[in-house]
Amino acid sequence: MSAETDLWADTGSGSIPETVAAVRKAYDSGRTRPLQWRRGQLKALLRLLAEREAELCAALDADLGKNALEGYLTEVSITRSEAEYTLKHLDDWTRARKVPVPLGLQPASARTEPQPLGVVLIIAPWNYPVQLLLAPLIGALAAGNAAVLKPSELAPATSRTLASLLPEYLDTEAVVVIEGAQAESEALLKERFDHIFFTGGERVGKVVMRAAAEHLTPVTLELGGKSPAVVLDGNLATIARRLAYGKLMNAGQTCVAPDYVLATEEVAPKLVKQLGKTIREFVGKDPSRSPDFGRIVNEHHFDRLVGYLSDGTVATGGRSDRDSLYLEPTVLTGVPLEAPVMQEEIFGPILPVLTVPDLGAAMDIINSRPAPLASYLFTSSAAQQRRFEEGVRAGSVNHNAAIVQLAVPELPFGGAGASGMGAYHGKASFDTFSQLRPVFSKGTLLDTLRVAYPPYNGFKSRILRRLL
Repeated sequence: MSAETDLWADTGSGSIPETVAAVRKAYDSGRTRPLQWRRGQLKALLRLLAEREAELCAALDADLGKNALEGYLTEVSITRSEAEYTLKHLDDWTRARKVPVPLGLQPASARTEPQPLGVVLIIAPWNYPVQLLLAPLIGALAAGNAAVLKPSELAPATSRTLASLLPEYLDTEAVVVIEGAQAESEALLKERFDHIFFTGGERVGKVVMRAAAEHLTPVTLELGGKSPAVVLDGNLATIARRLAYGKLMNAGQTCVAPDYVLATEEVAPKLVKQLGKTIREFVGKDPSRSPDFGRIVNEHHFDRLVGYLSDGTVATGGRSDRDSLYLEPTVLTGVPLEAPVMQEEIFGPILPVLTVPDLGAAMDIINSRPAPLASYLFTSSAAQQRRFEEGVRAGSVNHNAAIVQLAVPELPFGGAGASGMGAYHGKASFDTFSQLRPVFSKGTLLDTLRVAYPPYNGFKSRILRRLL
């Protein structure tokens, strides 16, 4: 996602080293390793989501103007499903597994066993401030880690709510929330963690990675990019609904939202007309009055987005109000590839529709840019779908749908290249926060390895070459 944490304000950070040290002491005590503790924490998180849904949704509304149902579906429900799926599979994921041992090393045994990494830092963004803090935490807890959580200060109501509620449900010695802004983030990044999980923009992602390098700390970076949608053929009413749904959710402030559309010359004008009709169906003729359409997070992003409106011809929408941070869902046409709106991730309710002669031309445009977090192709042709899969580099490839891929627990979620590194969701979350440790065991009564010891001769060479 491109929502940079760019409006930090210092609030003091002197206690952070002590706080992190206390969390590490809790981890070193071994309290997070038992499966009973892990299950207990996940069940407690499920109770929080069930019992405090109203408070969480109220905070989301205060920060982003999210409709309560949208807050439930995209933040509470999807996080709950992740926790339930993890609990269901936890026994299997944590099981040690035997691996075969070559004949030359027998008698011996070998196995792999997932181990927790230690103390992890999770830095969340503002656009889905509940889901994108708690979903990574589910994987961290399932793997047996202790965690330090940093919610976004750009969603202050949600940050305060999470900081208040989490200690009521989770182990306060092993899971700690640090609120604050730039000073707190910088202080946290100076500490040694065993893994850092960051969701945000490319600029701050580089800051996180540089800081992690000082301690050789592995990182997961969930970033963003301009996720393209290519429309070749199909039921345009259905396609427009799916594109508009993906684009208008959270007022377009979604890292996998369709960022721009590439449509054939025959399809493009019909699609633009259908998009206008669909937007009216979704949020009415005056979306500012719709309870189902959110607001831009702050003035900085509002001004950035309004500046894009002059990069093309407004086919639908275009109205705005800075006082209420309202930007009408907007479809742009006649947008040059070099226009500013086509250079940065939009992260708002603006959808440029560009024309291309065919799929090959669309793929050339996509591949000339940094790899996006997601890519979308709308066509009924299986051959074109295979061509798209083989020819486009992206965090995910999706056919005839937009953004709903996130609701599939077994699909890893992550980027490629500039859109991120590493993945999570389902088993991928558990793996991200685990070390698959090898264990090799051999007795001492029978030393079959003596043939491998020097001094070497022709006999030993023949035996070893045959066995190994």
